[in-house]
Amino acid sequence: MKSKHVAVLLGGFSSERPVSLSSGKACADELEKEGYQVTRVDVGRDVGSVLAELKPDVVFNALHGPFGEDGTVQGILEYLGIPYTHSGVLASALAMNKEQAKRVAKAVGVPVAESKVASRFAIQSKHPMKPPYVVKPVNEGSSFGVVIVHEGQSHPPQVIGSSEWKYGDTVMVERYIHGRELTCAVMGDVALGVCEIIPTGHSFYDYDSKYVAGGSKHECPAKVSPNIYQKIQTLALKAHQAIGCRGVSRSDFRYDDRHSENGEVVWLEVNTQPGMTPTSLVPEIAAQAGHSFGDLLSWMVEDASCLR
Repeated sequence: MKSKHVAVLLGGFSSERPVSLSSGKACADELEKEGYQVTRVDVGRDVGSVLAELKPDVVFNALHGPFGEDGTVQGILEYLGIPYTHSGVLASALAMNKEQAKRVAKAVGVPVAESKVASRFAIQSKHPMKPPYVVKPVNEGSSFGVVIVHEGQSHPPQVIGSSEWKYGDTVMVERYIHGRELTCAVMGDVALGVCEIIPTGHSFYDYDSKYVAGGSKHECPAKVSPNIYQKIQTLALKAHQAIGCRGVSRSDFRYDDRHSENGEVVWLEVNTQPGMTPTSLVPEIAAQAGHSFGDLLSWMVEDASCLR
Protein backbone atom coordinates (compact mmCIF):
# COMPACT_ATOMS: atom_id res chain seq x y z
CA MET A 1 0.00 0.00 0.00
CA LYS A 2 1.59 3.22 -1.19
CA SER A 3 0.08 5.29 1.65
CA LYS A 4 2.81 3.94 3.98
CA HIS A 5 4.76 6.51 5.97
CA VAL A 6 8.45 5.95 5.18
CA ALA A 7 11.22 7.58 7.22
CA VAL A 8 14.37 7.85 5.09
CA LEU A 9 17.49 7.82 7.27
CA LEU A 10 20.26 9.88 5.67
CA GLY A 11 23.38 11.86 6.51
CA GLY A 12 24.57 10.57 9.86
CA PHE A 13 28.01 11.19 11.31
CA SER A 14 30.36 8.70 9.62
CA SER A 15 33.01 9.70 7.07
CA GLU A 16 30.47 8.68 4.41
CA ARG A 17 27.97 11.38 5.39
CA PRO A 18 28.12 13.16 1.97
CA VAL A 19 27.37 9.88 0.16
CA SER A 20 24.48 9.12 2.51
CA LEU A 21 22.99 12.59 2.00
CA SER A 22 23.09 12.04 -1.76
CA SER A 23 21.67 8.49 -1.57
CA GLY A 24 18.98 9.55 0.90
CA LYS A 25 17.84 12.51 -1.18
CA ALA A 26 17.60 10.41 -4.35
CA CYS A 27 15.60 7.71 -2.53
CA ALA A 28 13.29 10.12 -0.69
CA ASP A 29 12.50 12.04 -3.88
CA GLU A 30 11.76 8.85 -5.81
CA LEU A 31 9.63 7.31 -3.04
CA GLU A 32 7.51 10.46 -2.99
CA LYS A 33 6.99 10.07 -6.74
CA GLU A 34 5.89 6.49 -6.04
CA GLY A 35 3.17 7.78 -3.73
CA TYR A 36 4.67 7.14 -0.30
CA GLN A 37 4.46 9.65 2.55
CA VAL A 38 8.14 10.41 3.19
CA THR A 39 9.94 12.03 6.12
CA ARG A 40 13.65 12.74 5.74
CA VAL A 41 15.62 12.14 8.96
CA ASP A 42 19.19 13.49 9.11
CA VAL A 43 20.50 11.06 11.69
CA GLY A 44 22.02 12.22 14.95
CA ARG A 45 22.63 10.34 18.18
CA ASP A 46 19.02 11.01 19.17
CA VAL A 47 17.67 8.96 16.24
CA GLY A 48 15.92 6.51 18.58
CA SER A 49 13.80 9.18 20.25
CA VAL A 50 13.17 10.95 16.91
CA LEU A 51 11.80 7.74 15.36
CA ALA A 52 9.82 6.81 18.48
CA GLU A 53 8.02 10.13 18.17
CA LEU A 54 7.67 9.97 14.38
CA LYS A 55 6.23 6.42 14.37
CA PRO A 56 6.81 5.63 10.66
CA ASP A 57 5.47 2.42 9.12
CA VAL A 58 8.86 1.65 7.58
CA VAL A 59 12.41 2.97 7.79
CA PHE A 60 14.37 3.19 4.54
CA ASN A 61 17.99 3.06 5.67
CA ALA A 62 20.11 5.17 3.32
CA LEU A 63 23.02 5.50 5.76
CA HIS A 64 26.54 4.44 4.79
CA GLY A 65 29.58 3.64 6.89
CA PRO A 66 29.98 2.89 10.62
CA PHE A 67 26.81 3.19 12.73
CA GLY A 68 24.57 3.14 9.66
CA GLU A 69 25.56 -0.18 8.13
CA ASP A 70 27.40 -2.06 10.89
CA GLY A 71 24.39 -3.32 12.84
CA THR A 72 24.16 -0.37 15.23
CA VAL A 73 21.20 1.53 13.77
CA GLN A 74 19.66 -1.84 12.84
CA GLY A 75 19.70 -2.75 16.56
CA ILE A 76 17.93 0.51 17.43
CA LEU A 77 15.25 -0.23 14.82
CA GLU A 78 14.81 -3.77 16.18
CA TYR A 79 14.41 -2.35 19.69
CA LEU A 80 11.79 0.12 18.42
CA GLY A 81 10.04 -2.59 16.38
CA ILE A 82 10.05 -0.56 13.15
CA PRO A 83 10.42 -2.60 9.93
CA TYR A 84 13.51 -1.49 7.98
CA THR A 85 15.16 -2.08 4.62
CA HIS A 86 18.38 -3.96 3.87
CA SER A 87 20.17 -6.46 6.11
CA GLY A 88 19.66 -7.08 9.82
CA VAL A 89 21.95 -6.70 12.83
CA LEU A 90 24.15 -9.79 12.43
CA ALA A 91 24.62 -9.65 8.64
CA SER A 92 25.30 -5.91 8.76
CA ALA A 93 27.94 -6.27 11.48
CA LEU A 94 29.52 -9.27 9.78
CA ALA A 95 29.67 -7.73 6.31
CA MET A 96 31.15 -4.50 7.68
CA ASN A 97 34.10 -6.43 9.14
CA LYS A 98 35.91 -7.38 5.95
CA GLU A 99 38.05 -10.12 7.48
CA GLN A 100 35.18 -11.89 9.27
CA ALA A 101 32.99 -11.66 6.16
CA LYS A 102 35.76 -13.28 4.11
CA ARG A 103 35.98 -16.17 6.57
CA VAL A 104 32.27 -16.89 6.24
CA ALA A 105 32.35 -16.57 2.43
CA LYS A 106 35.42 -18.81 2.16
CA ALA A 107 33.72 -21.48 4.30
CA VAL A 108 30.99 -21.90 1.65
CA GLY A 109 33.45 -22.09 -1.24
CA VAL A 110 33.65 -18.45 -2.33
CA PRO A 111 37.24 -17.69 -3.46
CA VAL A 112 38.89 -14.89 -1.47
CA ALA A 113 42.32 -13.25 -1.48
CA GLU A 114 44.96 -14.21 1.09
CA SER A 115 44.94 -11.61 3.87
CA LYS A 116 45.87 -10.87 7.47
CA VAL A 117 44.73 -8.41 10.11
CA ALA A 118 47.36 -6.28 11.85
CA SER A 119 47.88 -3.16 13.89
CA ARG A 120 48.68 -0.26 11.58
CA PHE A 121 51.74 0.50 13.76
CA ALA A 122 53.08 -3.05 13.40
CA ILE A 123 53.40 -2.76 9.62
CA GLN A 124 55.15 0.62 9.48
CA SER A 125 58.74 -0.62 9.26
CA LYS A 126 58.45 -3.95 7.43
CA HIS A 127 56.24 -5.29 4.64
CA PRO A 128 53.57 -7.55 6.20
CA MET A 129 53.54 -9.61 2.97
CA LYS A 130 55.39 -9.54 -0.32
CA PRO A 131 54.18 -6.67 -2.54
CA PRO A 132 51.93 -6.08 -4.34
CA TYR A 133 49.32 -5.91 -1.59
CA VAL A 134 46.49 -3.68 -0.43
CA VAL A 135 46.04 -2.11 3.00
CA LYS A 136 42.48 -1.23 3.95
CA PRO A 137 40.59 -0.37 7.13
CA VAL A 138 38.71 -3.39 8.48
CA ASN A 139 35.46 -1.46 9.03
CA GLU A 140 35.12 1.26 6.38
CA GLY A 141 33.35 1.52 3.04
CA SER A 142 33.53 3.67 -0.12
CA SER A 143 37.26 2.83 -0.47
CA PHE A 144 38.15 5.18 2.40
CA GLY A 145 41.72 4.55 3.58
CA VAL A 146 42.57 2.01 0.84
CA VAL A 147 46.28 2.06 -0.06
CA ILE A 148 47.86 -0.07 -2.80
CA VAL A 149 51.49 -1.10 -2.25
CA HIS A 150 53.03 -1.83 -5.64
CA GLU A 151 55.67 -4.35 -6.62
CA GLY A 152 59.16 -3.02 -5.96
CA GLN A 153 58.03 -0.54 -3.31
CA SER A 154 60.84 -0.50 -0.74
CA HIS A 155 58.78 0.15 2.40
CA PRO A 156 55.18 0.08 3.63
CA PRO A 157 53.06 3.23 3.10
CA GLN A 158 53.96 5.79 5.74
CA VAL A 159 50.46 7.29 5.85
CA ILE A 160 49.25 4.15 7.67
CA GLY A 161 51.23 5.05 10.81
CA SER A 162 50.80 8.82 10.63
CA SER A 163 48.55 11.02 12.76
CA GLU A 164 46.56 11.84 9.58
CA TRP A 165 45.18 8.28 9.53
CA LYS A 166 41.61 8.33 10.87
CA TYR A 167 40.27 4.88 10.06
CA GLY A 168 41.12 2.96 13.24
CA ASP A 169 44.25 1.14 14.40
CA THR A 170 43.36 -2.27 12.94
CA VAL A 171 43.87 -2.78 9.21
CA MET A 172 43.54 -5.66 6.78
CA VAL A 173 46.47 -6.47 4.52
CA GLU A 174 45.32 -8.34 1.41
CA ARG A 175 47.12 -9.82 -1.59
CA TYR A 176 46.64 -7.48 -4.56
CA ILE A 177 44.60 -9.12 -7.31
CA HIS A 178 45.39 -7.92 -10.81
CA GLY A 179 42.58 -7.63 -13.26
CA ARG A 180 39.15 -6.20 -13.89
CA GLU A 181 36.72 -4.80 -11.32
CA LEU A 182 33.36 -6.57 -11.51
CA THR A 183 30.30 -6.21 -9.31
CA CYS A 184 27.00 -8.05 -8.98
CA ALA A 185 23.80 -6.96 -7.24
CA VAL A 186 21.49 -9.34 -5.40
CA MET A 187 17.81 -8.51 -4.89
CA GLY A 188 16.07 -10.85 -2.48
CA ASP A 189 17.22 -14.30 -3.56
CA VAL A 190 17.99 -13.35 -7.15
CA ALA A 191 21.40 -12.37 -8.50
CA LEU A 192 20.88 -9.54 -10.99
CA GLY A 193 23.40 -8.55 -13.65
CA VAL A 194 27.17 -8.25 -13.55
CA CYS A 195 28.71 -4.85 -14.24
CA GLU A 196 32.33 -3.93 -14.98
CA ILE A 197 33.71 -0.77 -13.40
CA ILE A 198 36.40 0.96 -15.43
CA PRO A 199 37.95 3.85 -13.44
CA THR A 200 38.79 6.81 -15.68
CA GLY A 201 42.01 8.51 -14.63
CA HIS A 202 42.21 6.55 -11.35
CA SER A 203 44.36 3.52 -10.53
CA PHE A 204 41.44 1.74 -8.83
CA TYR A 205 37.77 2.23 -7.92
CA ASP A 206 38.39 4.86 -5.22
CA TYR A 207 36.01 7.37 -3.62
CA ASP A 208 36.08 9.81 -6.56
CA SER A 209 35.63 6.98 -9.07
CA LYS A 210 32.50 5.97 -7.17
CA TYR A 211 30.81 9.28 -6.50
CA VAL A 212 32.15 11.97 -8.82
CA ALA A 213 30.32 12.16 -12.15
CA GLY A 214 32.62 10.80 -14.86
CA GLY A 215 34.92 9.18 -12.27
CA SER A 216 34.32 5.76 -13.74
CA LYS A 217 32.70 4.07 -16.70
CA HIS A 218 30.19 1.30 -16.06
CA GLU A 219 29.93 -1.53 -18.58
CA CYS A 220 26.49 -3.04 -17.88
CA PRO A 221 26.28 -5.89 -18.62
CA ALA A 222 29.98 -6.72 -18.28
CA LYS A 223 31.66 -8.00 -21.43
CA VAL A 224 32.87 -11.34 -20.07
CA SER A 225 32.21 -14.91 -21.22
CA PRO A 226 28.83 -16.43 -20.23
CA ASN A 227 30.47 -18.92 -17.86
CA ILE A 228 32.36 -16.16 -15.97
CA TYR A 229 29.19 -14.02 -15.88
CA GLN A 230 27.19 -16.89 -14.40
CA LYS A 231 30.00 -17.82 -11.99
CA ILE A 232 30.02 -14.30 -10.55
CA GLN A 233 26.22 -14.32 -10.16
CA THR A 234 26.42 -17.67 -8.35
CA LEU A 235 29.19 -16.47 -6.01
CA ALA A 236 27.40 -13.17 -5.25
CA LEU A 237 24.23 -15.02 -4.25
CA LYS A 238 26.22 -17.58 -2.23
CA ALA A 239 28.00 -14.81 -0.26
CA HIS A 240 24.72 -12.88 0.23
CA GLN A 241 23.05 -15.97 1.69
CA ALA A 242 26.01 -17.22 3.77
CA ILE A 243 26.44 -13.85 5.50
CA GLY A 244 22.68 -13.64 6.00
CA CYS A 245 21.97 -10.54 3.93
CA ARG A 246 18.42 -9.43 3.16
CA GLY A 247 16.90 -7.04 0.64
CA VAL A 248 19.52 -5.65 -1.73
CA SER A 249 23.28 -6.22 -1.52
CA ARG A 250 26.20 -5.84 -3.92
CA SER A 251 29.29 -8.05 -4.09
CA ASP A 252 32.57 -6.83 -5.54
CA PHE A 253 35.04 -9.06 -7.40
CA ARG A 254 38.37 -8.98 -9.21
CA TYR A 255 38.71 -10.99 -12.41
CA ASP A 256 42.25 -11.64 -13.66
CA ASP A 257 42.00 -12.75 -17.29
CA ARG A 258 45.58 -11.88 -18.29
CA HIS A 259 46.62 -15.50 -18.84
CA SER A 260 43.39 -17.26 -19.77
CA GLU A 261 39.72 -16.49 -20.35
CA ASN A 262 38.73 -18.57 -17.32
CA GLY A 263 41.31 -16.69 -15.27
CA GLU A 264 40.94 -16.07 -11.55
CA VAL A 265 37.76 -14.73 -9.96
CA VAL A 266 38.15 -13.43 -6.41
CA TRP A 267 35.39 -12.10 -4.14
CA LEU A 268 36.41 -8.95 -2.26
CA GLU A 269 33.44 -7.98 -0.09
CA VAL A 270 29.68 -7.58 0.13
CA ASN A 271 28.10 -4.17 0.57
CA THR A 272 24.84 -4.40 2.55
CA GLN A 273 24.03 -0.69 2.04
CA PRO A 274 24.96 -0.09 -1.61
CA GLY A 275 24.93 3.52 -2.79
CA MET A 276 21.76 4.90 -4.32
CA THR A 277 23.26 8.06 -5.82
CA PRO A 278 22.85 9.09 -9.47
CA THR A 279 26.24 7.45 -10.24
CA SER A 280 25.63 4.30 -8.15
CA LEU A 281 25.80 0.79 -9.53
CA VAL A 282 22.77 -1.00 -8.05
CA PRO A 283 20.11 1.24 -9.67
CA GLU A 284 21.94 0.81 -13.00
CA ILE A 285 22.19 -2.98 -12.64
CA ALA A 286 18.53 -3.19 -11.57
CA ALA A 287 17.49 -1.13 -14.61
CA GLN A 288 19.28 -3.63 -16.86
CA ALA A 289 17.14 -6.35 -15.25
CA GLY A 290 13.96 -4.38 -16.00
CA HIS A 291 13.44 -2.71 -12.60
CA SER A 292 13.04 1.08 -12.70
CA PHE A 293 14.49 3.11 -9.81
CA GLY A 294 10.97 3.57 -8.43
CA ASP A 295 10.20 -0.15 -8.73
CA LEU A 296 13.45 -1.05 -6.97
CA LEU A 297 12.81 1.29 -4.04
CA SER A 298 9.15 0.25 -3.73
CA TRP A 299 10.24 -3.40 -3.62
CA MET A 300 12.73 -2.54 -0.84
CA VAL A 301 10.06 -0.73 1.19
CA GLU A 302 7.62 -3.61 0.83
CA ASP A 303 10.41 -6.10 1.71
CA ALA A 304 11.25 -4.22 4.95
CA SER A 305 10.95 -6.17 8.21
CA CYS A 306 12.35 -6.69 11.68
CA LEU A 307 14.15 -9.78 13.01
CA ARG A 308 16.20 -9.97 9.81
